[in-house]
Amino acid sequence: MTTVPHESDALPHPYSPGTIRAAWSYRAFRTVWTGQALSQTGTWMQNVALPAYVQARWDSGTLVGAMVFAQLGPMLLLSIPGSVLANKAPRKPWLLTMPTVQMAAALVLAWFVHADASYGLLFTATAVMGVANALNAPAFQSSIPMLVHRRDLAGAISLNTAQLNGTRVLGPLIVGLMTLLHVTVSQMLLINGVTFLFVVGAIARIEIPVVRAQMDQGWRQLTQGIRIAGSRPTLLRLLLSMTLFSLLALPFVGLFPTVAEKAMNIHPRSAAYSWLYASFGFGALLGGLSVGSVFARVDKRRLIPPAFLGFAVFLFLFGQLRSAGLSYPVGFALGICYFLLATAMNTEYQLHMDHSERVLLMALWFMAFGGMVPVGNIVFGPVMDHIGPRWVLAMGAVASLSLAWWCDLIRLERRRAARGTALEV
Repeated sequence: MTTVPHESDALPHPYSPGTIRAAWSYRAFRTVWTGQALSQTGTWMQNVALPAYVQARWDSGTLVGAMVFAQLGPMLLLSIPGSVLANKAPRKPWLLTMPTVQMAAALVLAWFVHADASYGLLFTATAVMGVANALNAPAFQSSIPMLVHRRDLAGAISLNTAQLNGTRVLGPLIVGLMTLLHVTVSQMLLINGVTFLFVVGAIARIEIPVVRAQMDQGWRQLTQGIRIAGSRPTLLRLLLSMTLFSLLALPFVGLFPTVAEKAMNIHPRSAAYSWLYASFGFGALLGGLSVGSVFARVDKRRLIPPAFLGFAVFLFLFGQLRSAGLSYPVGFALGICYFLLATAMNTEYQLHMDHSERVLLMALWFMAFGGMVPVGNIVFGPVMDHIGPRWVLAMGAVASLSLAWWCDLIRLERRRAARGTALEV
């Protein structure tokens, strides 16, 4: 077990604190980041190929939304139990076991697609992957930030966001090229299964720092993180804002093939669809990177309202497009606003917690960010089937506009100060 750096410890590098270069200087962080990036590339191949396969085979946004729920819905249901289990279990064996389960389920899913199995079997295999991911995420995401000094946390979060969105670009590009080369969906899913070996190998090579949370007794363990967040206005406002944003403004992420087909006449099994998803992902990559580079010295609270506003504008435009031509630049701009916003909110959220609270509070973040998206897919998938995607995306734009005001943390701090109290630091 490694020692977690204390806030007052000297930095082990010559770079500006909180930047991308500073975070990259930690060997253990680089090792895990690289392994996770290779694994996530396979995951995004599946995220593009599987919903497109479902849309093309069954022509149903409802079934696409249900499949996304199978993959991400467990985040909503199991993140808190996962945080409790991760706090008690030996951390490194836990982090090795869960991706191994995901790998096995991914290989089974590849076989089911190859055999043109029923929707129910595909749903089950995807759900097993989702359960293992939900149980793993709180432990993984609470351990990795501790591989860097707390003052370098912003750079590490920006790099992790860049990893997510870099693979969001690379995965669809690979799928597009493979589609042109007539590689089957089952073969793409097989590749995804194999890529889990990279993250397992990376975790095996490093020591994982562990700071145990002081857990309450009995059933109170399951609500401890909620009580901590509820006692801190900043954490609570960020969690509620992300919950509403994910539910109302982000259904298009899981229903991307349905939006592309019904609004822009782009077939979900075409290379054009993969290029569209990649352009959105490339924008998200740049948006996430900007928080730890261009905006490294900017108060992250100041980035949140304009990012909400920009997202609202480009989401509305994206939903009104009727052909492929403009979808690429608009999707690119939408991606920039999307992950500039998500990264700024995540950074601000993590700066308001101690290491001992991280495993509990990050579980709530996964519920808000990852867990509510599939709920939106379940709710709005049938709506898209009946009235099309344009009204759904327009409603998401209105929700984002409202959140630009409601999640203005600086305004809230000034209001609390006027009342004679201070927003907690």
